[in-house]
Amino acid sequence: MVDIHCHLLPEVDDGAKTWDIAVEMCRMAAQDGIEHIVATPHANSEFRYNREEHEQRLQRLRELAPGTVELSLGCDFHMSYENIQDALQHPGRYCIADSSYLLVEFSDFSIPPNVDDLLTGFLDRGITPVVTHPERNPIMQRHPEIVIGWARAGAVIQCTANSMTGRWGPSARKMIEHLVKNDAIHVLASDAHGLNSRPPVLSEARKAMAKLAGDEIAEALVNTNPRAIVTSKRSQ
Repeated sequence: MVDIHCHLLPEVDDGAKTWDIAVEMCRMAAQDGIEHIVATPHANSEFRYNREEHEQRLQRLRELAPGTVELSLGCDFHMSYENIQDALQHPGRYCIADSSYLLVEFSDFSIPPNVDDLLTGFLDRGITPVVTHPERNPIMQRHPEIVIGWARAGAVIQCTANSMTGRWGPSARKMIEHLVKNDAIHVLASDAHGLNSRPPVLSEARKAMAKLAGDEIAEALVNTNPRAIVTSKRSQ
């Protein structure tokens, strides 16, 4: 399996607090059957995102946790004006590894009125937005047609693995079921922040999705689709 959303890098955001925790997260993920993790530290007004420094931390983690999981770098991208302008000019600073895929996170409290234009702007520039955990967003829960529209326009929709198993409540699970019925979910990822309530595991969600939608879809959401993302190359 491949996990494209994980707050694995230590001491950079609200994810792993120490190097020991980060190493143990790698081990836990490997034991769960995850082969590749994309470390996705926040890029927002609270947490400064420095690609070069994060790359150095990721290399140190590779050295501390050899033989566990393959690691690459992306970010959890907040849709602020400054971020958007910088990403359009420097997509390699934010996208997953060498790909054109960018994790984008929306506020739980408001969605920009011009969001469709913003997402289309990314797509027009060759950047594929990966909308993170819409099933947990109260606004999107009330208006799932927004998310379905984004999926049909070309965005990738990524839901949280443990939303399948009850961590985020019945509304989140119901939202995922609705997205599945409308072919509007493409990836399950852990969005892990540590070892306990939000761990780097996907296997239980895979089982739950197989019961909901069948083995083929479950495999696509935790392996085929995210693997295609991390192995793709951004056109120059």
